[in-house]
Parts: sequence; C-alpha cells; structure tokens
Amino acid sequence: MQKYFFKGLLSLLLIGLPLLYNSTPLYSSVEHSSVETYAHETFLSFEDNRGMSEKVFTYAYIGYLNAINRDEISPDNSILTVIDFSLPSTAKRIWVLDLKTSKIIYNNYVAHGRNSGQNVASKFSNKPNSYQSSLGFYKTQNTYFGKHGFSLRLRGLEPTFNNKAHDRAIVMHSADYVSENFIKKHGRLGRSLGCPSIPKKGHKEIIANIKDGSLMFIYHPTSRYISESSFLNPITALEVIEKTSQL
Repeated sequence: MQKYFFKGLLSLLLIGLPLLYNSTPLYSSVEHSSVETYAHETFLSFEDNRGMSEKVFTYAYIGYLNAINRDEISPDNSILTVIDFSLPSTAKRIWVLDLKTSKIIYNNYVAHGRNSGQNVASKFSNKPNSYQSSLGFYKTQNTYFGKHGFSLRLRGLEPTFNNKAHDRAIVMHSADYVSENFIKKHGRLGRSLGCPSIPKKGHKEIIANIKDGSLMFIYHPTSRYISESSFLNPITALEVIEKTSQL
C-alpha cells in the first residue's frame, strides 16, 4: 500500500502538478487527464476517505512536500492533518492522515472562528482580535494545560495568512460546543475565537498523535490564498520527489 501510494504521488507530481499552479482551479482545464487519473489513484490508496475531498487532499500533499523541502517538518513524520472549511460546521471536516499506512486515524467535527461565519465559514484573517480562522499550513508544537484543558500550540508557517497564530493564541483545544448535541439544538456548531476546536471525546489522544512537528492544513477556496500561497507551488514540491528518487 505504501509503495503504491508514493508511486501515484510521484506520477502526479511529474506529469500533472505544474498545471495546478498560477492560481487556476485544480481541474479547471483538465478533463480525464493524467492529473485527474493519478490524483484519483493516490486518493484511493486510502480505502475509506470519509468524505475527504480529493482536491483538498492534493493541495494538502503539495504543501506537505513543500514543508519538507523547507525543513519545516521531517520527512519521517507521516502525519498530516487536513481541515476543510469549505464544508459547513455540521460536517465532519477534520481528517488526520497517516501517509505511511494510508489510514485516516481521525475524522470528526471542528469549529471555526465566530467572525468567520455562522454554519459556513467565509471570512478569514491573520489579525489579532479578529476572532476569525486563519487559512494555510501550520506546524504543530508542544502541548499544555490551559483554560480549555489539554491543548496544542500551533505555529503558522505562512506570512500574511497565519504567521500571527502565536500572538493570537491560536491553538487546538476541545470545547463543549463542538458536538452533535450542540448541532441538534442550534443547527450548527458553536464557534471559537479563531482556534480549530474539536470535540472533547478523544481529544487528548488525537492531540497527542499530532503534536511536536506534524503538519496541519486549513483549507478554504479563497482565491487570494490559492493564488498566493507558496506552499501550493508544485514546482518546489517536485524537488522533494527528485531528491528522494536520487537516494
């Protein structure tokens, strides 16, 4: 499974990914192409995708390779967390992936910032006191016990998009308002001050799994982010594959 997974990723990067950059939508001008074919094959290495978008996964993996290329994360760290804020809060829109085993080890609800929207997030900010979520790639750091209990510090890796996460105290923590009972009562999840808040049940285990240097990606199809994020550059991501193939 692991061999198949990385073979598909190599083909995806070598043949198709240059078409994805320059702010064009992922499959806007490519129909039944090698990009679509290899992305689909890679995506299918996860036997159960649990509603995860193939397009979002592809963006996340490009960023993962670029994070390795920049020495932000170790190539030995195969954990990748994906949050898809294009989905409503009533959807289970966080996935924690193990790229070595092609397994989804966590899929659940996650809240967005109170000023990002009601059930659907549409506004994002890197500004302190905006109480909005921030898009892009983060590196997980250490855990601590705070006012929300067992929590995880995050370091935003992208200037203008999320690099003020530390100053804004953007962390992963659990909350009572992230639950099916809250959805039944209010028609949506509660909202945070910008943190990706998760359910209380099992939160200690999942935070322990992703702490200390794994990559997290918060996605939304905001055109400015898609066009300007250097982490979504497939050309630099390709360098990681080329280096690996020379070993």
